[in-house]
Amino acid sequence: METLILAFVLMLIIVAGMAIGFLIQRKTISGSCGGIGALGMEKACDCDDPCDDKKERIAAEEERKAKEESWQQNRIH
Repeated sequence: METLILAFVLMLIIVAGMAIGFLIQRKTISGSCGGIGALGMEKACDCDDPCDDKKERIAAEEERKAKEESWQQNRIH
């Protein structure tokens, strides 16, 4: 019984370590065969107009880039 508990705890530690490593790397999960990109599709949804969440993310990214460009232009060298 002791061996079973030890093996279970060891597996929990391994899985937790893998999960933490995945979160730290911030990479997307991709399939071994290339995923959607291998099919010639650029995105999972073929919608012409992106959803509201995507529009918000795009707007936030553009705002961040504009702020960074402004900072780069106005910084003291």
